[in-house]
Amino acid sequence: MFKFRQDTIEKNAILLLVLTVITVAIGGIVEIVPLFTIETTVEHVKGIRPYSPLELAGRNIYVREGCYLCHSQQIRTLKDEVERYGHYSLAAESMYDRPFQWGSKRIGPDLARVGGKYSSDWHYGHLNYPQSLVPESLMPRYAFLAATRLDYGLIERHMATQRLLGVPYTDAEIANARQDLLAQANAQDDQDALVKRYPKAVAVPGQPGFPSEMDALVAYLQVLGTMVDFADVGVEKLQQ
Repeated sequence: MFKFRQDTIEKNAILLLVLTVITVAIGGIVEIVPLFTIETTVEHVKGIRPYSPLELAGRNIYVREGCYLCHSQQIRTLKDEVERYGHYSLAAESMYDRPFQWGSKRIGPDLARVGGKYSSDWHYGHLNYPQSLVPESLMPRYAFLAATRLDYGLIERHMATQRLLGVPYTDAEIANARQDLLAQANAQDDQDALVKRYPKAVAVPGQPGFPSEMDALVAYLQVLGTMVDFADVGVEKLQQ
């Protein structure tokens, strides 16, 4: 009897299509409907904040240059990855990334926890001439970024657009975007207001008043993986 019904379904294209749609719909409902019963699928973790204006600009350059094609930003829970790169990645660490930068290849090392691992000077040298610091590196040179002045004329609009997408930038943060960007791009400048708005923001040694694209990229790299304090171990202690 079952064989007869199976043959009937397989030989009738319309019936097969209808039953397939019904099956997929049921499966979709079972998986999707429960998500509407919770406030968010990404739990908030203490320390996670939106990118500072300079970090946001640096992230745009990171995406523009296709860095995600060779570097992932996702440490899996595998023992060897945790031992090499640090604590496994949390979903909350990417909650303000649009699009996320998890990546699918590792021609170069994972960068999820690269912030603070090297000095800013090291990053400048590495971006200028990677092989001078890592002889076996396949990474191309990005010296031109240091000679390219950062265009931040639309940074306020960019942040406002990010807010429309759910990033909680405040009016004060948007209003002070240029001031904060210039302060972070000059390590000699006063960083108090910047750090108050963006804790753990790292000021880079750029040229006063003339931030380069490399300054922005280094600022972005220096914040990766530094927002969450894993010193206490145990993610449950970090949940708000």
